[in-house]
Amino acid sequence: MGKNRFLSVTVRGGLLLGCLAWGCLTAGLRAQVPPDATGVGAGNGAVASGMAESKEFDLLKHLEIFGSIYKELVINYVDEVQTGDLIQNALDAMLSTLDPYTVYIPEADMEDYKILTMGQYGGIGSLIHRRDGYVYIAEPYEGFPADRAGLKPGDKIVRLNGEDTKGRSVDEVSALLKGQAGTALDLVVEREGVRDPISVRLIRQEIKIDNVTYSGMLRDRTGYIRLDGFTQGAGDEVKEALLALKKQGAVQLILDLRYNGGGLLGEAVKIVNLFCDKGLPVVSTRGKQRDKNNTFYTTENPVDKELPLAILTSRGTASASEIVSGALQDYDRAVIIGERTFGKGLVQNILPLPYNAQLKVTVSKYYIPSGRCVQAIDYSHKDEDGRAPKIPDSLRTAFKTKGGRTVYDGDGIEPDIEKAFPTMGYALAALVTRYHIFDFANAYKRKHAAIGPIDSFAVTDELYGEFLRFMRDRDYTYRTGSEMLLDEMENRLTTDSCMGSEAVRTAYEALKRAVAATKEGDLLREKEAVSEALLEEIAARYYYQKGRAQAELRQDEWVEAAIDLLNDKAEYHRILSSVSPVEPKDTSAEPSVESEK
Repeated sequence: MGKNRFLSVTVRGGLLLGCLAWGCLTAGLRAQVPPDATGVGAGNGAVASGMAESKEFDLLKHLEIFGSIYKELVINYVDEVQTGDLIQNALDAMLSTLDPYTVYIPEADMEDYKILTMGQYGGIGSLIHRRDGYVYIAEPYEGFPADRAGLKPGDKIVRLNGEDTKGRSVDEVSALLKGQAGTALDLVVEREGVRDPISVRLIRQEIKIDNVTYSGMLRDRTGYIRLDGFTQGAGDEVKEALLALKKQGAVQLILDLRYNGGGLLGEAVKIVNLFCDKGLPVVSTRGKQRDKNNTFYTTENPVDKELPLAILTSRGTASASEIVSGALQDYDRAVIIGERTFGKGLVQNILPLPYNAQLKVTVSKYYIPSGRCVQAIDYSHKDEDGRAPKIPDSLRTAFKTKGGRTVYDGDGIEPDIEKAFPTMGYALAALVTRYHIFDFANAYKRKHAAIGPIDSFAVTDELYGEFLRFMRDRDYTYRTGSEMLLDEMENRLTTDSCMGSEAVRTAYEALKRAVAATKEGDLLREKEAVSEALLEEIAARYYYQKGRAQAELRQDEWVEAAIDLLNDKAEYHRILSSVSPVEPKDTSAEPSVESEK
């Protein structure tokens, strides 16, 4: 009886606080109803007031029903109810009906939020991965605690602050590795080639993840900037890299946004400003609340508004990356090379909640200078299975760039020069996902103290032969798409009673053997791709993340295509000045950044 009374009081107290908070919300709902501006009289005002009251009643009714269900479950359900899990599941289910970007952030996850927005956290500064039931050090960041303490790629974390780590997930170990800067952390690791476990004490520090992960000169004339994030300071980092490259003699630039998932809208505006005149609209946001309707302009003089610019994109280029690439395309300021971008035209705000929790909620859509929104998926019209459809081509609208080129909304940013990424071969995929290339690079580092400059290091036939010998006793079995289709064929033949025929069975087995035989020698057929992966992994062992980036650039055909285009000034200017013969649809009803001026 005492327990039920306590629960009842607790739930009632929670509902009371909820209703007090709801008063603020309903006041906000009233504020959303616009005053009568038609001049017709008080009738419209009465209708608006009635609509607001109806909304208030509906919201309060459902809140009361939810609270009552929660109370009755806690009091009456036959088994003990984990109240926190119950509410969390309810929140997750509710938010899942919206879009994947609207999420609840409990206080325990605030460190991850800090990484997403500010690019920093308290920790040891290393990537980790999980295999064989343990979490391993994957790649320490140069100069940070993990690196200074001597931790190496491949170190198996067996104890953390005295606790066994076997069976722990990456997320669990990551949470334990993070903490307030200046606090100590004790690890015990096992290392290949070392008999006894190694004990290490680290002091956590504030880890700042760079947005610009690499910049440098290519072929003496071309500057290159790889931008992997849009956390706080991204615009300043790009500006700093750009100025440094110009001092080194860069007369043209490649901005690499491939697989950059975006981040802060304001940083995107700053980056566009580096290449465009002051006072130009970059992006406009439109939402339900009036204060979410804003236009963001360039506010400073550009660093260089004439520098030939190529932007690399992929299907993983999203959000703030699409603002940068899209705005510069709309102003005919850059040539876009690569794949069509992801198509995320939604803006989120972080709203505070009680008990230091937060809600990341989609508050508006954004529109780039031509007036188009790049959002590719319509989350407001999900099917009966909860799947959100892509916006069909028939509903996409044509817009014009500053120079008159035709561009379209509704499906990301379409590149000016399309160049798709190749599909990874089955053999290489098996070598990567089973950590064989990772392990070989570790073994190579143990045998060779140095490799010299990356520009002169190569995966020779001799080195590749060493890798093949390394693989002799290692399992890298994999299934090809053809083998999977054969399995489906066998199931169908069995279902249709065809496998009872000796002729069919014999033909099937012969085909299966023939397909299996084609896998023999895959390591030789995929030698070029495997060699590229080996070069990148080995370079990272000696020169960390910058070494990996340099190795990638040596064999990056998209970068080569961008350099060739920038060197061909006639073709570069032809693309930016060419006008498509496609006539745009009527866009008078579409929101446009230009109309906000």
